[in-house]
Amino acid sequence: MRVIEDKYIQQILNLPRSTKRALALVVDASFCVLTIWLAFCFRLNDWVALSGIQLLTIPVSLAIALPIFITVGLYRAIFRFMGWAAFIAVIKAVAIYGLAFMAIFTAVSFPGIPRTVGILQPLLLLIAIALSRFTARYFLSEAYNRILKQSSRRNVLIYGAGFEGRQFASVLNQSLDFCLCGYLDDDKNLQGSLIGGVKVFKPEQIVDICGALDISTVLLALPKVDRKRRNDIIEELRGARVAVRTVPNVSELAIGKGQTADMQELDVEDLLGREPVLPNQELLDRNVRGKVVLVTGAAGSIGSELCRGLIKSEPSMLILLDQSEFGLYSLEAELLKHGDSCPQIIPLLADVCDETRISKIMQTWKPATIYHAAAYKHVPLVEQNPVEGVKTNVFGTLTVAKAAIDAGASNFILVSTDKAVRPTNVMGATKRLAEMCLQALAADGSQTVLSMVRFGNVLGSSGSVVPLFRRQIHEGGPITLTHQDITRFFMTISEATQLVVQAGAMGTGGDVFVLDMGEPIKIMDLARRMVELSGHTVQDERHPDGDIRIVMTGLRPGEKLYEEMLIGNNPEPTEHLKVMRAREKLLAWPVLKPKLDTLVTTVAGGDAAAVKLLLSELVEDYTPFDKIVDHVFVQDGQRNCDVSKTPT
Repeated sequence: MRVIEDKYIQQILNLPRSTKRALALVVDASFCVLTIWLAFCFRLNDWVALSGIQLLTIPVSLAIALPIFITVGLYRAIFRFMGWAAFIAVIKAVAIYGLAFMAIFTAVSFPGIPRTVGILQPLLLLIAIALSRFTARYFLSEAYNRILKQSSRRNVLIYGAGFEGRQFASVLNQSLDFCLCGYLDDDKNLQGSLIGGVKVFKPEQIVDICGALDISTVLLALPKVDRKRRNDIIEELRGARVAVRTVPNVSELAIGKGQTADMQELDVEDLLGREPVLPNQELLDRNVRGKVVLVTGAAGSIGSELCRGLIKSEPSMLILLDQSEFGLYSLEAELLKHGDSCPQIIPLLADVCDETRISKIMQTWKPATIYHAAAYKHVPLVEQNPVEGVKTNVFGTLTVAKAAIDAGASNFILVSTDKAVRPTNVMGATKRLAEMCLQALAADGSQTVLSMVRFGNVLGSSGSVVPLFRRQIHEGGPITLTHQDITRFFMTISEATQLVVQAGAMGTGGDVFVLDMGEPIKIMDLARRMVELSGHTVQDERHPDGDIRIVMTGLRPGEKLYEEMLIGNNPEPTEHLKVMRAREKLLAWPVLKPKLDTLVTTVAGGDAAAVKLLLSELVEDYTPFDKIVDHVFVQDGQRNCDVSKTPT
C-alpha cells in the first residue's frame, strides 16, 4: 500500500512548479467556498443550501482572499519544507483577509447575511489553510525522505541461501543503504521459492537478473563451497557488471555484531583464481614446535605473516627482530592475543647489519630456527639505492647467518625471490648474491642447515599491486600498469610464509626451494578482473565508454617483463608435492670471500656505480637494466620503453 502511496506522491512532487502553485491556489479557493457554507450552517444551526443574497459572499471572498494570498507569498513556499515563518505568513494573510471580509459583512452588513458570518468564516478559513499546510508538510516531507532513501539504496543479491546468507539478509533488512532483491543458489529445490518474501533465482540467470533489477552488488555467502566452485562463481559474475563482496563471519552475525559496513573486498585468493597450495602440518611443526624461533624483518608484510603462522605451531619462544619500533609494538600486541600458543614473545629492536648486536642476540637467546625476512624488496627504490641494497640484502644476511652458525642454530632459512633468477635489477642481484653466500657457507661445512626459498609476487603485501589497484579503482582510475604484456608468478601471503616454514623443515644444507606455481599471470588480466569484480568496466577499444582506464607507464628501472623461478632446468621433488629443490651452481667460500671483502670496501666508499659493476661480476647472470632497454622516450607525457630485448 505504501509503495502505491509513494508512487502517487512522487508524481505530485514531479509536477512543474507552476502547476503545483496553481493546484494550491485552487485548493485555497475551495476552502473559501467551503468555509462560507460552514459559517452559515454554524450560524443557522442547520445544514443549509446557500441561495439569493447569501451567494454574494462567495465571489467577494474569492476576490479578496486570492490577491492577498498571492501578494503575501503563500504560494512561493515549498510545502514539504514549511517552517514557522511560513505559518506566520498564513496567519498574516488570513488576518488581512479577515479584516476586509468583516468590514463588508459585519461592519457594513447586508440584509439576509448574518453579521457573525463575517467573523466565523475567516476563523474557519485560517484553520482550514493552516491544517492543509501542516498536513502537506507532514505527509509530503515523510514521503519525500522515504523516496530519497529508497532511491539512494543499492540493490543487492546474496549468492547462497543457506544459514549465512539468511543471517546477513536479516541485517540488510534493517539497512537504509541496501535493498535485498533476491538470492542466488545452486540448490534446484530452492530455486523459484521465496525465503522471507525474497525470491531465489537460478545462478545461470545472473546477467539478466542484474540488468532487470538494477543490481549493484552481489554478496557471497559461501563458507563451505570448495575453491574451484567459488572461482567458477566469481568468473560468472565478472560479466554481470556488479561489485562482488563477501559477507562477514557467521559467528558475528549470529550474535548480532555483523553490520552492512562489514562487507569485505574479495580475498586475494579470489583474485588469484587458482587453488591455493595446501600446507603439510608435519613440516610446519618440525622446526618450530617447542623450539626457540627468531624472525628477522618481523614487522614487515612477510615477516609478520610468518609470525602469525609460526605461533600456531606453538614454539617455546618467538623472537621478533626489526628496526621499526611501531611495527614491533603493533605485532607484539597482536600476537599476545594468542598467548596460550606461545609462552614468550620477545620483541627486539636491531639492525641486521649490526654485527655486535646480532651476535649478542644470538648468543643470549640461542634460537634453534631463524627465518631471515629482513630485506629491501622494492625494485625501483633498491635500484636507486644500490649501496643500501647490498648492505642490507647481502651483508645483513651474511651477518645473521654467521651469528646463527656461531650460536649453534639448527636451521637458517632465507626468504628469497624469483627476481634472483637471471636478475635485471639490483634487488634481484643482491638476493641472488645472498643465496650464493649461504650456498658457499653450507658447502664449507656449516653445522647449521642453511636453506633458502624462492617465491613469486605476494598478493596482499604492502608492495603488492592489489592494494594499489584497489585504491585506483576506488578513485575512479586510471589503473597504472608498466606494460600490457608483463606477467608474474603470484601466491597469497599465507602460501608464501607457509612455504618458507616447510622449506626450512626439508633443508639439508645449501638448498634452494621453489614452489610449483603453475602458469604465470598477466598483470593486465588481474587488473581487468579486479575492475570487473568491482562492478565497473574497463575502458578500451571495445568499450570506449567504460568506467576505468588502464594506462601504460613503461617498465621501471630494473623491471622485467617475465620472471622465472629456476636458473637451471634440474628441479628435484621433495616431501611436498608443490615444492621443488633446485641444485644450482655456486662459488666455494674461499673463492667468494675475497670478492665479498672487495665489495665491503666498495660499499663503505658509497660508490654506487662501482657497487653495480662488482655485482655484475659476482652474479654471473646479472644483466643491469640499462643494458637491456634499448630506448627510453617520452610520449604523451608518459615514459615508455622498448622492451624487445628483455630476456624471457
